[in-house]
Amino acid sequence: MKVVEYARLAAQAAAIALPLVALGCGPDPEKVGDECAPDDGCPNGLVCAEGGEDHICYAPPGAGCDAGGTDYCLGDAVCGDDGTCRVPLGGPCAGDAKDFCAEGTTCGADGTCQTPPGGACDPAGPDLCLDDAVCGKRRDGGGICGIAEGGACDPEAPLCAGGLTCAELVAGGHACYPPVLARGNVFDSESTAGIEGALVLALDDQATAITDVTTTDAAGNYVLEVPVPRTENGAPIGDVIFTLRASAQDHQPFPGGLRTALPIASSEATSGDDGWSIETALTDIALIPLPEDQRGLPSISGSVLADERSGGVLVVAEDEGGKGFSAVTDRGGAYTIFNVPAGGYSVSGYAAGLALDPKAAEVGDTAVTGVDLARSDAALGTLTGTLNIVDAPGGSTTSVVVVVASTFNDAFVRGEVPRGLRTPLSGPPDVSGEFSISGVPAGKYVVLAAFENDSLVRDPDPNIAGTQLVTVEMPSPGEDVSLPTSFKITESLPLIGPGATDPEPVTAAPTLRWGDDASEDFYTVVVYNAYGDLVWCLGDDPTCAGPSIPGSSGVDEVSVEYGGPLDPGMYYQFRVTSWRSPGGEPGAISATEDLRGVFYVTGQ
Repeated sequence: MKVVEYARLAAQAAAIALPLVALGCGPDPEKVGDECAPDDGCPNGLVCAEGGEDHICYAPPGAGCDAGGTDYCLGDAVCGDDGTCRVPLGGPCAGDAKDFCAEGTTCGADGTCQTPPGGACDPAGPDLCLDDAVCGKRRDGGGICGIAEGGACDPEAPLCAGGLTCAELVAGGHACYPPVLARGNVFDSESTAGIEGALVLALDDQATAITDVTTTDAAGNYVLEVPVPRTENGAPIGDVIFTLRASAQDHQPFPGGLRTALPIASSEATSGDDGWSIETALTDIALIPLPEDQRGLPSISGSVLADERSGGVLVVAEDEGGKGFSAVTDRGGAYTIFNVPAGGYSVSGYAAGLALDPKAAEVGDTAVTGVDLARSDAALGTLTGTLNIVDAPGGSTTSVVVVVASTFNDAFVRGEVPRGLRTPLSGPPDVSGEFSISGVPAGKYVVLAAFENDSLVRDPDPNIAGTQLVTVEMPSPGEDVSLPTSFKITESLPLIGPGATDPEPVTAAPTLRWGDDASEDFYTVVVYNAYGDLVWCLGDDPTCAGPSIPGSSGVDEVSVEYGGPLDPGMYYQFRVTSWRSPGGEPGAISATEDLRGVFYVTGQ
């Protein structure tokens, strides 16, 4: 009986000991990376899964990990820089993993980690953009997830896919569409070589900057996105007008000197693979090299800090002698004035409706940066005056512009006109008598009437009232300032060519042609180069190449062969003045217009 009972107890002990032995001899995981038994699992929320030769404890998405050690994150999860296991792009993220997608990705509605709008993507790979976002291709070949073409967007946070832009719609609102791109080349007018590092921006018909600055590449090429409203199908409307401005080290800025910026219309845009392109003769910009002794000079740069009014501000650095060097701010307010000689300067900003505090700058051998102009609360002023149009067709009208005096060139009779200091503000001329220009900041100005091409000129006779240049100073704070004299305006001599409307290329000495003045006794002709040098003339001055040209009667056109220099890449302007000699004393009676008669020599 005792033997039987012992056997029974021994069997029970053996049955109990077997699982204890098995437990004691199997894996006993304590941390991530330890071996484990699938039936027993892992501690601390780790997961026992196949790995190596057996099973290992892995960290699920959201668990901690060692970013610098062995990656024991579960499945496709990876150890992020923040020491957390995260699901990679395209990996499953349902359940507990939904908050632990890889950095820069988000768990999408389909339960996979996806790239949100604004994130980079591969246009040639699977579309892993978040929910309704799509992967759009940029001009550089990369991709950006975002709103698809035609989708509504917010211009403050556009999030359009790839190279699409958040464009204004004529019908209201904004939508993502391919951009309108002005493409061109900035080159040296003398050598025709592309200029690297030139700055280009676009301004609207009121001289307000509508783009940021773009910089030309090694070949002088640039691409500039121009904001143009769209029709319901995304096509750009055709009546947006803009001009280009360019500047570079060791070159005259454009426009400037003899040259004006001609308007470019959005109707020139043609559809292409990466958007709508405007690429015409006007988007290629020739910059005239400075004389040797004016090269290698430093620059002044900074920003205008005036919020939404920062773009298109004329910034002038004026030296102690009253000479100004200028630039125009881009849409964000940034500016760079190239080719500034050493010395002390007062840097000021000019635009209608905006007062800025000037700032001092000392230029040495290197570029001066950070010359920022802050908004001032000083009151602005108003300029008023009158003009009298005589000896011109009935109904003639003109415009009046205000030029910063330190930028005015006596030879060219022109200078820099700040944004908004014109009447009318934009469009065709409409002034025939009294005029007013408001919002004028403090400064010294030259006021010009009949300056633009409108078949009228300021009467050229300096011996009568109303024909002299008018200089005026606006104090700070501003006040109402009446011009001390009125303008006398007369009909211009019609200029036939070269350069009747736009600068005209020539390869040989041109014939200078203009319309006959019915009451003249003789004509004088002067030709200036782009530096403001008088290079050739016909008149009674002993330094001229020949005498004045006798008056003609019964003819419609008068002409003369140009006999001056023709340097490749140089720009020239000819001007003609008609004279009458009542009683033997000559008096000028009319002249060709200020902006016509420009020609240039193509590179040879």
